[in-house]
Amino acid sequence: MELKKITIEVPADLLERATAASGQGITPTIRRGLELVASSAAYARLRRMKGKVKFTIKLSELRED
Repeated sequence: MELKKITIEVPADLLERATAASGQGITPTIRRGLELVASSAAYARLRRMKGKVKFTIKLSELRED
């Protein structure tokens, strides 16, 4: 994995709240935030598919497992 060093300016209170919520340091917190932003497009595509996917297995059969 190639890494890129960046410099960012963020509000101090936002950074403090984010690191407190994640329980991790600044770098892992920022990485996780970027991962969430990147994955939001995939979630949006999945939401648009709601009700359009046909399943060949019945829910009752899945519950038997």
